[in-house]
Amino acid sequence: MRHVLERLRQRVQLRPEQRLPIARAAAVLDTTPRMLRYRESLGLLVPARSPGGHREYGERELLAAAYADELERRYHVSPSDLAFALRVLAEAEVAADVRRLGQLTRRIPPSPPVAALDFDAQKARRLLRMPGPVRPVGAGPSEPHAPNGR
Repeated sequence: MRHVLERLRQRVQLRPEQRLPIARAAAVLDTTPRMLRYRESLGLLVPARSPGGHREYGERELLAAAYADELERRYHVSPSDLAFALRVLAEAEVAADVRRLGQLTRRIPPSPPVAALDFDAQKARRLLRMPGPVRPVGAGPSEPHAPNGR
């Protein structure tokens, strides 16, 4: 990421407090204002607003846009794919659902608690298939006996 920032700083000569309007930011990034608005709609960019309500892009926003573009190219993903990846990282419920899908498709190994539950479930199935009476653990001997010799 550091090299992206350095390349961007060399291209733009942007001071940290300086802000660019959307058309200038798009030109610096070699993209279009429409693409910047699209990235914003996905949550990949959060530009500041001028008092008149116009988008303004500072160094951080330009870096985010440039880095998102680099990741999309490197991993052959779309902006919406990248936005979903960020959602997975930010939202625990979404992360858990995606992890479970990965486990079901065997693209990622089950987590240790899931593996332990699977082991217990398999053990229970084996016990249910065994012939003979099933006694709960700690139920005592199978033959009833009279207490105190009665």
